[in-house]
Amino acid sequence: MTLKRLLLIGLTLLAMMLSGLSLFASWQKPQFQSRLELYQTNIVLQAQAWQPEDSNDESLLAIREAIVGVKPLESAAKQYQQASESVQTNLDKAENKLAKLRAQDITAITPPKPLPNDPLETKTSPQEQQKQLEQSISKLQKLRDELDLRLGILQAQQGETDNALKTWSSLKETSETEFRETANVLSGLWSNPPRLLPNAQPLIQKNLEGWFRSTALIQLYQLQQREDALRDIQARQQAAATDAVWKLAIIAAIPSLTAFIGLILLVFLLGQRLLKGRESILAQNGEKLWSTPWNVETILQVFVLGFFLMGQLFIPELLTLLPISRSSDNVRVQAFSVLVSYVLVALGAFSVLYLSIKRYFPLPEDWFRFRFLSNWFLWGLGGYCTALPIVVIVSLINQQLWQGQGGSNPLLQLALESRDNIALGIFFFTAAIAAPFFEEFLFRGFLLPSLTRYLPVWAAIFVSSLLFAAAHLSLSEVLPLTALGMVLGIVYTRSRNLLAPMLLHSLWNSGTLLSLFLLGSSNN
Repeated sequence: MTLKRLLLIGLTLLAMMLSGLSLFASWQKPQFQSRLELYQTNIVLQAQAWQPEDSNDESLLAIREAIVGVKPLESAAKQYQQASESVQTNLDKAENKLAKLRAQDITAITPPKPLPNDPLETKTSPQEQQKQLEQSISKLQKLRDELDLRLGILQAQQGETDNALKTWSSLKETSETEFRETANVLSGLWSNPPRLLPNAQPLIQKNLEGWFRSTALIQLYQLQQREDALRDIQARQQAAATDAVWKLAIIAAIPSLTAFIGLILLVFLLGQRLLKGRESILAQNGEKLWSTPWNVETILQVFVLGFFLMGQLFIPELLTLLPISRSSDNVRVQAFSVLVSYVLVALGAFSVLYLSIKRYFPLPEDWFRFRFLSNWFLWGLGGYCTALPIVVIVSLINQQLWQGQGGSNPLLQLALESRDNIALGIFFFTAAIAAPFFEEFLFRGFLLPSLTRYLPVWAAIFVSSLLFAAAHLSLSEVLPLTALGMVLGIVYTRSRNLLAPMLLHSLWNSGTLLSLFLLGSSNN
């Protein structure tokens, strides 16, 4: 066995270990879906306040009910109750870990063993772990208080005033933040008789957003008998509600219509496959293998050295030398940092790929094909439509398996909570242009065809899709991304044109980002 092969085996084991640790670390992390559901709930609450000019028009009222549901306040209250309980559970775990850390002798020469299932890096010192836990506890407490403030308003609006007062009373007993004063203000507004505190309006405007803020201000202005202010806030609430109805229609209608078209297309393609067999569209190039001049060592070299280690070891170490950081409070800096790290990983991977296969040039004509004068657009668009119902069904099953845990791509939450148009533009370029080009070139353009030297086409599609999903390093995303990767693989093997899966991938990421942008803007 040569030295190069031994080194490659060692690097492969290292990459597997690093990837496995990253995947395991996502086990106890909350899914992004949990945060997204609250944003969806908030925009539904805004939309349910919409009142058509003709209040007797049953068709308009039916449209509103179809968009927001039958009992939006009750559904929102359940959602916020579950979210509050989940945060409290995580808070209790963090406080228990902190208590154990404080009980240890941090001055001992021998460092203590890491706590089981500890999400923090084991390389950090006990003092650093304690500091990080304290910061995490502070954030969880703030989030819990914010959720309970809003839960109380939901309860009050459903006529459950006693439950609302209990929720705010509990918050005042446990909170050490400014939300305690806001809870006191809200308790006064919905008490019988009501109590008006002098700082009520600024606290409501500072610590509440969207429908919750306007609802609390309406209650305040009614008690203060400020007719002009009341008309103004009600007019603004209606404007926000109209905007929310349109955004919900876009978020719900376009994907629903696309999924419906995709379902019809999927049934047609499967039916044609059964009836026409090898002459069907799905069978086109279905068993045609690539002529692969390199062996498994080259495949491992590209993915272990050029992708996994470049993305998890080399580039992160390089970024520590640059004066930018994802931990910055500036969202533009965060967005730029994400883009720079992604571009550097892509350049590193492409460099390793080129150096690994340049001795095999010129390559057979089927490799890395970009044909603009072909039907790639139809394959990409059709693939997107068919992928949507498939991934949605898999995601629903996946949610039941993970129950809100398993981690998520941090870029999604940054895009959702960003309020800066320049940052959003950078996020969009990263996710909708850079990611589809790089990932499709590597996973569909190189990996999938390379695997056909050892596997049939359908098995190569599955294995490349599984690695594509695992590369995102979130356990909760493995099943949905594997399903998406399989559709991408089928589109590429049938079209033999990299533009087709790149378009599909770009449409998928663009649709996700568009929904996040709309939800985020409605919650700002």
